[in-house]
Order: sequence, then C-alpha cells, then structure tokens
Amino acid sequence: MPFCSQFIPMNVIDFPKHGSIIYHPSILPKHRGASAINWTLIEGDKKAGFSIFWADDGLDTGPILLQKECPVEPNDTVDTLYNRFLFPEGIKAMVEAVQLIADGKAPKIPQSEEGASYEGIQKKSNAKVNMAQPTEVIHNWIRGHDKVPGAWVVIDGKPVTLYSSSMLSGSVPTGQPIEVEGASQPGLIAKSGLILFGTDGKALQVKNLQFEDGKMIPASKYFSSEETASLDLTDDEKKMAEEIRVIWKGILSNVPVIDDTTDFFKSGAASMDVVRLVEELKQKCGGVQLQNEDVYMATTFQSFIQMFVRRLRGEDQEEELVIDYVTKDINNMTVKMPYQCFINGKFEDAEDGKTYNTVNPTDGSVICKVSYASVADVDRAVSAAKEAFDNGPWGKMNPRDRGRLLYRLADLMEEHQEELATIETIDSGAVYTLALKTHVGMSIQTFRYFAGWCDKIQGSTIPINQARPNRNLTFTKKEPLGVCAIVIPWNYPLMMLAWKSAACLAAGNTLVLKPAQVTPLTALKFAELTVKAGIPKGVINIVPGSGGLVGQRMSDHPDIRKLGFTGSTPIGKQIMKSCAVSNLKKVSLELGGKSPLIIFSDCDMDKAVRMGMSSVYFNKGENCIAAGRLFVEESIHDEYIRRVVEEIKKMKIGDPLDRSTDHGPQNHKAHLDKLVEYCEIGVKEGATLVYGGRQVDRPGFFMEPSVFTDVEDHMFIAKEESFGPVMVVSKFKDGDVDGVLSRANNTEFGLASGVFTRDINKAMYVSERLEAGTVFVNTYNKTDVAAPFGGFKQSGFGKDLGEEALHEYLRTKAVTVEY
Repeated sequence: MPFCSQFIPMNVIDFPKHGSIIYHPSILPKHRGASAINWTLIEGDKKAGFSIFWADDGLDTGPILLQKECPVEPNDTVDTLYNRFLFPEGIKAMVEAVQLIADGKAPKIPQSEEGASYEGIQKKSNAKVNMAQPTEVIHNWIRGHDKVPGAWVVIDGKPVTLYSSSMLSGSVPTGQPIEVEGASQPGLIAKSGLILFGTDGKALQVKNLQFEDGKMIPASKYFSSEETASLDLTDDEKKMAEEIRVIWKGILSNVPVIDDTTDFFKSGAASMDVVRLVEELKQKCGGVQLQNEDVYMATTFQSFIQMFVRRLRGEDQEEELVIDYVTKDINNMTVKMPYQCFINGKFEDAEDGKTYNTVNPTDGSVICKVSYASVADVDRAVSAAKEAFDNGPWGKMNPRDRGRLLYRLADLMEEHQEELATIETIDSGAVYTLALKTHVGMSIQTFRYFAGWCDKIQGSTIPINQARPNRNLTFTKKEPLGVCAIVIPWNYPLMMLAWKSAACLAAGNTLVLKPAQVTPLTALKFAELTVKAGIPKGVINIVPGSGGLVGQRMSDHPDIRKLGFTGSTPIGKQIMKSCAVSNLKKVSLELGGKSPLIIFSDCDMDKAVRMGMSSVYFNKGENCIAAGRLFVEESIHDEYIRRVVEEIKKMKIGDPLDRSTDHGPQNHKAHLDKLVEYCEIGVKEGATLVYGGRQVDRPGFFMEPSVFTDVEDHMFIAKEESFGPVMVVSKFKDGDVDGVLSRANNTEFGLASGVFTRDINKAMYVSERLEAGTVFVNTYNKTDVAAPFGGFKQSGFGKDLGEEALHEYLRTKAVTVEY
C-alpha cells in the first residue's frame, strides 16, 4: 500500500484476503507523517528505522507487524540513511513480512500513543535556521531540510539556502569572515566551504549555497565576482545547443519559448526534472560527466549551455585541492599529512564523520585522528572509479600518455621521499634508513618500471583454419578489467601499495585501495601526490578503515572486477569466498608464509650468518618472506648459533629515526603481545630459548631479537609464522639433503625459501625441489621490480612485480574477422 492510506476507503484496504500492509520510514509511533526521515534528522535521533504496519483509517496508526532500526551517523543525510538502510533493508523486510503473513505468523501489535508524534511537511517559510543554538542542533536542522525545502539563513541581508552540512572534526580552516544573522560569531568562507559556529563554539561546514533566484554555487566561491568569459560555439556545438533546447522544452512544457534567459527552476522545474535532464543528456551525449548539482549551479539556459560545452571540451578547471593537513615538526623537517578519505580527487571526512587514532609505535603516542570509512564511503569511491573508467579521460587516454603520468608520479614521490620515509617511520615503526631505501625507494622504482610498460601491452595474431572461400584474421587484445580493489598490509605500507597499484594503473584500470587500518598515512600522502601528478579524479581512491567493514564491502561490491590482497591466509580465504559469491571477481592473493632457509656446512659462513640474520630480522621480522625456519647442518650448527648471538648483541635497538638504529619497534601493541606469547609457547613446548623472547624495557612496542634452537617438527613455532624477530632453528644430519628437503616442504605455505652452499649442483638440486614461489641461493630478501613475486599452496596465487603482474589486471579478448 502507498502512504496516505487514510484517504483510501476501508473497504478497499480490507478487500485483500489478508488485509493490507504499509512501509513507513520511522520507528512508529514516533514521526508519523510524510516527512519522517527529515524529522529523524532534525530532532537529532540517535536511531533511525522503519515500521511495517497493518493499514487502518488513521495516519500511520495501524498495528505493527515488524520494525527494524539502525544508528544515525553524525553526518547522515536523508539520502545516506535511505540508501544505506531504509531502502535495502526495507525491501528485505517487506519480503519477510509477506512470508510471515503467508505462514500465519504475522503479529498485530497495537501502537502505543506514548511517545507518538506527528510532524507535517516543512515549508520554506519556517525552515529558517535559528543560529542561537549549539552547533549540532544547527547541523541537524540543515541536514534534515537538505534539498527540500532547504534550511536558510540571512547573509549580508539576503536569504541564502544551505546544502550539504557536516560537523567539522578537524581544525577550523582559515577563511574570510562573513556576517550571518543571529549567529554568535561571524562565519568563514574557506576553501572547503562556509564554516558556521553555534553557541558552543563548535563548527560545521556547508558545501553549497543557493540564492533567491535559484542559482546555486559552491560555498567556497561566495566572494568570487569573476564572470566566466562567454564561449564562441562551433557549428556542431550550436546544433547541439538547439537539441538541448528541445529537451528543456520537453521538460518545461508550460514555457512557450526557451530563450537564453529562461531559468530552469523559476519555470517550475523540480528535483525529478533535474534527474530527467541529466539522464537525457547522458544518454544523448555518451561520456559526458554531468551531475545533478551542475543543473543547480547553472540555472539559466545560456549558463547551462556554456557549462555543458566546457564540460564536453574538457575545459572545466579543476577546483584547487583542499587538504586539511596534520603537521608535525620531526626528523628535521615539517611533515604534512592528509588524514581524510580520498574519493574522486578530493579529501573529505567519512560520510558518517567517524574517525580513529593512528599510533606511533615508538612511544605509543597518537599521531592523529584518521577518517574511518563506512560502507557508504566505499560505494562512493567505487562509483567514482567506475565513472572515471567508463567516461573519464583515463579510459580514453593514449597508453603512452598514461605512462607519462606514472613517470611524473614517480618523480614526485622521489621529490618527497624524505617526507614519505618519515611518515612511514612514525606510522609503521620502520627504521628510517630502511624506509628511505626500501619502503619508499622500491616504491619509486616500481612506478617507473610499470610506467614503461604502459605502451608495450600487446595482443597477438593467431593463424586459424580459413572459412573457405573467405579468409579470416584472428587476433587478441589485452584489455583492462575496470574497477579494481586493492587491500594492503601494515608491514610495508607504501611499498605494498606500489607493488599492486602500479601494475593496476599501467594496465589502464581504476582503483579503490584500503590501506591497513594501523598504517594509513603514507597511502593518503601518496593520494595527494597523484593529484599533483595530474592523475584524473576518480582513478585512485583511498578509503582507510577496518577490514571487516571496508574490505568486506570491497569483496562484495558488484562493480569491482578484481581484488588484490596481501595479508593472512584465513582472511584471504574469506575474501576469495566473498568475491566468488558476489560476482566472481578475479582475485590475486599474497598470503602467509613459513619460508624455510637451508644452510649447508659447505656454505660461506660469514655470508650465511649475515644473510641468515637478515632473513629473520629485516624490517624487525615483519616481512612476508622472512625465513620462518632455519635448517642448519649439524656439523656447523653450534658455531652458527654462537656467531648469530654475537651479532645480535651488537644490534642497536631504539628510535627508528636515529640513523644508527638497527632494530625499531613492532608495528602495533597487539602484534607485540602476540610475539611475546609466541615465544612463551616455544619455551613451554621444549624448544631452547637461546636469546631474547621478551619485550624491551622501554616505552613503545619493542621486541628483543630472539633465537630458538632444538626446535622439533611437531612444535607450534616450527609450523606457525611469527611475523616478527624470532629465529627458529632446527638441526639436520650431515649430508641428508633429501631429508631436510622433505622437512622444509612439510608445510602448507610456499611463499619463499633459501639455500646456502658453495656446491652449485647441490644448490640447483635443492632449488628445483623447494616448493616455493621464490628461491634465494646464497642471498636472501633480494626482490626486484622486474622479477615476479608470489606464492604456492596456501601462500596464495597470482604475481606482483614483473611482466606477470600486468596479467593480473588484464583480460584477453579474441577477435575473429572474416573478409
């Protein structure tokens, strides 16, 4: 049944065998009436929801069949509430209600009059904002009136309607003061919009303003008096303008003639007419990027044509990137760190306003608050990426030009490498010198490598049997997949971003990337550099947040065609399952490891000690290919352990920004606790703890480099990855090559492996039989941007780096032509 059932005769309502039911978007009996969602926001309700009730002769007063509710987020609007919960869950609930009726189990719970309320449809005349209230109350009033009828204030003696309000969570930006009638203090016109203050001194931000004549502008442009020069139209553009005039006439049928001064809204157009105009023009002029807001910004026919032609020509000047930095004076520099979601070329708060703390593992202090993306933010990011792929310049760009932009991005990363390395150090705990050389340095190399691939992605021609007497030509094309999702871990935040996104972008895709929740800052700084490099808006989107929320939505999203993930094996399995169930996304997974390193007695001992330690303690052991288990030949075992312990004692543990530090803090507190527990289990099972095994007695999340010997194959630490600075050593009998190979391969993981020996025949024999995606011989951790990287078995599948990585982000199309 529709709403307004009070106007429908009861004999019609009661005519169906089981009666009639109605959906209402509030938790009845509160907010009866046609503006229920608006009043949920206006009154600052902490919960929204809907009711399905049995129709009666009153106004939303019938008995309740079922109700469902959801929290109202700080910056929810009518649209976000509707799209996130009220519509999708309402559809499901109606199905549930019908099934309950069919099963004879549908309740009829009389509505209580306690707490009941009825609010009518608001009119413009009574939607004026009372500025003498706390900021949150003002914000609720504005967002509850958003679009229709529109909350308004008096600015400079003129009524101005306010749209798109959000509570300001960061510092108040600088701006030009402006008098707002009734306000406790002047507002500010800032780069991000109009800043308003309530009586409590807190601030909110308004993005768009509308004047009495219907013209809408970005609030940041309020003081701009520059008139855009009129365009001279080409003959084709003039013809197109006349075709658009016909569309306007079709919508504004009450207007005798559409001339240049005809105002779309003054002529009677409403919000549905805006949608119709935008969609008709998108259909007619495929590829044009047009939004509903554009119509509100250009309300007369002449201004609309000028805007539309500029849009088609690609002459729209991009708005200056507005970034509300967190700044820190550290490492002999001032680092400037974005902290908001990066969606469609802009930094903005999460839609619900949520944030979380990102922590410096060196001392446990909070670096800053970071936007905590919601499902709605993921949806917006995917929509932006899809639009950029389908209709934006990226999808139409010459591959060589795409490569030029990626080269420019790599150059900018190099210009900012000290700042990036500093951010990486304070956010992840990486030793600065390692962050500079590897975390950042290899990221730059990766983008340069894949920039060179952009114009070298080729198909092939294939000879086939001819369809005589005709002839055939068959060829293949390598095509991008579309929108790709990338989920990266916390051990190498920037480098893992580069390994996946560089190949993804070189192949011509757009992307939505979720950095690890505990290390989001270099990804957001990277986003800033992509804008400076000229990467079109929507091509790259960064949404920090939780894996369970953001990562899960990426796995489930129907418009994402590929997901690349680096992380744990259990999470990888869940992602693979979700990607299959949703829309059979292509998946590549780089998962856990327990990489074996075999050290034979004929090795170069000095090198084996140095490289063996690096295989375990590199990046404080937070290294996906770390040697999880060392097998040392019996005759050199004791000497090897003695020399390793001697070298550990020389290692300097401390501030990762100190250039002389060898070993920094673990990434976060929970991981440190897990490592301490790991060592306790090793001792309990009977392994010998030769060194370490404890948290370092100092502030921060520092773990002692640790060494276990006498580790037997059945033990927990022999089978499970520590992902930390824990060397796990087992002996093997002299000369027992096949025996140690069997033990090394007796794992479900297969990411990396290594062997140290001077005997090249033995080295080749072992490398052929080790079941791992990478085998290091007389070296370790030697990865290169040109060499493919990925695992076997439950360490995942698919490759990062090298030419093979490109194929993870491409599809092959076969074309056969008869002539």
